[in-house]
This record gives sequence, structure tokens and C-alpha cells, in this order.
Amino acid sequence: MSEPLEELLTARGAGGVEHPGGTLAAHLARVEARLAALGRPRHVQLAGRAHAVYGTDGFDVRLLAEDERQLLVDRIGTQAEALVHRYGACDRRRTWPELPLSGRCWDRRTGAVEELDRDAVRDLADLSLVNEIDVAEHAPGFLGQHGAFFVRLTASWTPVLSPAVAAEARAVFTG
Repeated sequence: MSEPLEELLTARGAGGVEHPGGTLAAHLARVEARLAALGRPRHVQLAGRAHAVYGTDGFDVRLLAEDERQLLVDRIGTQAEALVHRYGACDRRRTWPELPLSGRCWDRRTGAVEELDRDAVRDLADLSLVNEIDVAEHAPGFLGQHGAFFVRLTASWTPVLSPAVAAEARAVFTG
């Protein structure tokens, strides 16, 4: 992880935000490490470390405001920050069911839609599932409540997932 990103996350209180498995800071570190272990490119790993800084559809705690995007760009680069922003803005109910076929990501805040190329779809899908894998491993009852959904989602996303992430998701979600 980059030291400037660690400093930003610390300054914005990621270590004091509760999250399954301890704190948001610990969760972000685990997501980055898992993406690295699964062979994802560095920009995806960095996005994994920062993926929740703008809040998400499932965890709306914001560490950075919309007008502070340059702070993150300066620490992780344009490509990684764009993935973080897309992930945070993603309207999961509108985006996830059709993502592999449509390549569209709906913004939950503005209602706008972004057309993604194949690489951007893969990056978003991989980051999304690795995040959920970590939550599944640290939130009691998650698999009982949501496991079947993520088994189906993994199956439908397999054509766009990296092979390593698809295999990891199948292993975790099917128990």
C-alpha cells in the first residue's frame, strides 16, 4: 500500500469506523491484500484499499466528499480513483443484474449511467465480489442470509470476472 494513501485513510478516521471484522481500515487492507493475492493489477489493488472512501450502496460512511476526489487521485492515480468512485456510486440493484451483458453502471446518487469497456467491467465486478467475500468471512450470518444470492451472482458474472476471483467467490459462497 502507498504511504500517502495510508496517511489519508488514517487522517479521515478509517481506523475508528466499525466494520465486520473490526474496522473499516482493516477491511480495506484485507480487500487490497486479497486482490493482490488473486493477481489483480496494481490499480485494482489500490482501489481495493480505498474502495469505500466515498461511501457505497451497502455502507454509506463517507471519508471523502465528492469535491475531494483530487486528494485520492494524488495518492493512487486516476485509473484507481475512477474505479473507487464508480464502485462507491454504483446502484447495485440497477447495475449488478445486467452488468455482464450491458456493461452499464448506474450512479445511485445522480441516476446517470456509465458505459464501461470490458476491462472496466472486470475491475468493477472483481472489486465488488472481493469486497463481499471479505464481508462474508467476517459478518456472522452473512452467508445464511445472502449466500444464495452471491452464488447466483457469481455464476452470472463468471464470463466477466477474472478466473481467480471467480474461483475464490465460488469457494467462499458455496462454503
